[in-house]
Amino acid sequence: MAATTHTVTNQVPPLVGYDVFAADRVLSEAVERHVEPGVRPVAREELGELGRSAGSAQAREWGARANAYPPVLRTHDRYGHRIDEVEFHPSWHRLLGHAVEAGLTDAWGRPAGHVRRAAGFLVWTQAEAGHGCPLSMTHAAVPALRTDPALAAEWEPLLTSHVYEEGLRPAGLKSGVLFGMGMTEEQGGTDVRSTTTRAEPAGGEGEYLLTGHKWFCSAPMSDGFLVLAQAPGGLSCFLVPRVLPDGTRNVFALQRLKDKLGNRSNASAEVEFDGTWARRVGEEGRGVRTIIEMVAATRLDCVVGSAALMRQAVAQAIHHSAHRAVFGGPLIDKPLMRNVLADLALESEAATVLAMRLAAAYDTDTEEERAFLRLAVPAAKYWVTKRCPAVVGEALECLGGNGYVEESGMPRLLREAPLNSIWEGSGNVQALDVLRALRREPRALDAFLREVGKARGADHRLDAAIKDLLTELADLEGIEARARRLVERFALVLQGSLLVRWAPSEVSDAFCASRLGRDRGTGFGTLPHTLGLASVVARARPVVG
Repeated sequence: MAATTHTVTNQVPPLVGYDVFAADRVLSEAVERHVEPGVRPVAREELGELGRSAGSAQAREWGARANAYPPVLRTHDRYGHRIDEVEFHPSWHRLLGHAVEAGLTDAWGRPAGHVRRAAGFLVWTQAEAGHGCPLSMTHAAVPALRTDPALAAEWEPLLTSHVYEEGLRPAGLKSGVLFGMGMTEEQGGTDVRSTTTRAEPAGGEGEYLLTGHKWFCSAPMSDGFLVLAQAPGGLSCFLVPRVLPDGTRNVFALQRLKDKLGNRSNASAEVEFDGTWARRVGEEGRGVRTIIEMVAATRLDCVVGSAALMRQAVAQAIHHSAHRAVFGGPLIDKPLMRNVLADLALESEAATVLAMRLAAAYDTDTEEERAFLRLAVPAAKYWVTKRCPAVVGEALECLGGNGYVEESGMPRLLREAPLNSIWEGSGNVQALDVLRALRREPRALDAFLREVGKARGADHRLDAAIKDLLTELADLEGIEARARRLVERFALVLQGSLLVRWAPSEVSDAFCASRLGRDRGTGFGTLPHTLGLASVVARARPVVG
């Protein structure tokens, strides 16, 4: 074959060797906005270091290998003894170790901890998303454990440690630990009150023995787990360590690993309890109330994780279009492609701004902000995670056939995209949770309206959307059947208000026109052509070098 047929032209260089944090103007601005001045230099430095690592060829290779060589279940050793371990590729441990060292399980006790962690989670997830599961569960376990001061004193320093130690050993012999969670059972799914796992008092104060089966157990190689089980006093929350203080393995029989659509690097398991030792967390009969703070924190991570997937997908699409020549010029300069890219960039920016606003509310931790989060978190979780698959799918199409090939990394993003919409409650669960907040906690709606009211008068389309939302709330007839419609409006109004306050005018104008004013079609790339689309795309373009 003639050598000239192998000349490669008009191919796009890989998007590597750049600072993922610094190249994201929206995220950088959010950190400047929400982190107090005295902490900003430290936050910039740590996020810059993490951003350069996330954008390196090495981190991208770790992500590719962790997915190409998924975890393997080892139920027994060579002699027939049960070991119930999951074997991961070394790249998984490198990703997880780097994340823990960067403080992605440490938010609750340091200044601006939630904003710094959320920004880091958004940055590092772009290198590989699957290992975010144990990071999220470990971070989210802290507020649940704080219902028991003795347990919190024992475990919180290990959960928030910046040291990653793989392998199963007594927690007291480790410098840092990870946590997982087991709530779902095959007969109940989201209906956790139908849990059949039993918890029998074991004699010692707060000690129980569990018997039952969990249909989904996250991060099964973690050092401890929060699970729900039926105690004599009702559904309760328990801490299950993998290894007991004397060094013996707790009864934690891994039945199989789930064969999932995406999230291939991460292990999700079915687990059997049979006389499994556990410590009660909180009061008997109040398991849901105890674990709900963990659920809320992981829901926020679903928003942040989806924002990260969208950001990486849009960055790849814009990078490709900037370097690909078609019909005599760069693809990015073609009016129709510019419209598509701008539309995608709007969705990504709105998701990032909303995620970081929620993280900042956790740091502020006032009664007003807690009320705001009660409604805003499920609304954001519903909407942002729903938009993620559509954004990633359209971004993949921007690369054409190249995007459909595994080497581009885009198929892995697309397989990952639906996960956060399902994890910690599907769309209907989030919508019903918003209705529950409206019925039971009127302060939540008041706090939400005060938040969006900060932008009132700045854009007539936003003002009209707020008025429409109030009209919708005034009519409670058949509200459950239209809950999704209502929650979508909550999320869009909140995103619009944040962009009007903090984004450049070309971004907020385009968002309000297309998302609130409805001046667009049903697909991406149908924005009004009179808007400042070139500026929107330029703002979202990652700069390499």
